Amino acid sequence: MSAAVEVRGLRVERGGREVLHAVDVDVEAGRVTGLLGPSGGGKTTLMRSIVGAQVVAGGTVRVLGLAAGDPFLRARVGYQTQAASVYADLTVRENLHYFAGLLGVGGAAVSDTLALVDLQQHERQLAATLSGGELARLSLAAALLHRPDVLVLDEPTVGLDPLLRRDLWSSFHRLADAGATVLVSSHVMDEADRCDALVLLRDGHVLATGTPEALRRRTGTSGLDDAFLVLVDGAGEEA
Repeated sequence: MSAAVEVRGLRVERGGREVLHAVDVDVEAGRVTGLLGPSGGGKTTLMRSIVGAQVVAGGTVRVLGLAAGDPFLRARVGYQTQAASVYADLTVRENLHYFAGLLGVGGAAVSDTLALVDLQQHERQLAATLSGGELARLSLAAALLHRPDVLVLDEPTVGLDPLLRRDLWSSFHRLADAGATVLVSSHVMDEADRCDALVLLRDGHVLATGTPEALRRRTGTSGLDDAFLVLVDGAGEEA
């Protein structure tokens, strides 16, 4: 498979210190790739770099063959931030109609996406009155409206119940099966087995990449929690 996202030698400095250290990553097209690691390890910074929202100190990031942030990518990349990026004084449906207008998609996309994230029963409710999990789903819906070629999701399942988490992961795989590239971050290792491929990130360094099964074989472990710990210990010994 070809890479939809190519990161080479990426360095990012924040607050006077380097938070990503010469990161090299390929995200293959048409797959669900999990960006896994503890909070504070650089996952959000890497995602911001991929969507072109982060000032970088060095290296290159290319998305669908173009430099990250290129204007031609705006209609082809969807991005859900950790904080819900919606308008509190609009209803759920009004929010999505507004974003649909910006993206140039019709009302059918709004209804389809409401069903996808299970928010139909809240469509007339002001965003300010939604629960944290409902707000997260509304923000996800905004990122999904135009069915982007590359979908970048920063911890999209935080605060959601197990049933909805399962359904959303199924949706991510349906999008990938239809050709989209889905990059999902999480600090919850039990979600790793839902991914086709993994990037394990810690302290701004890529510890390992590969399929869940390949990482288990490499570390001689049965669980991905244990595999991550083995890789952390190995990185410490090398350092």
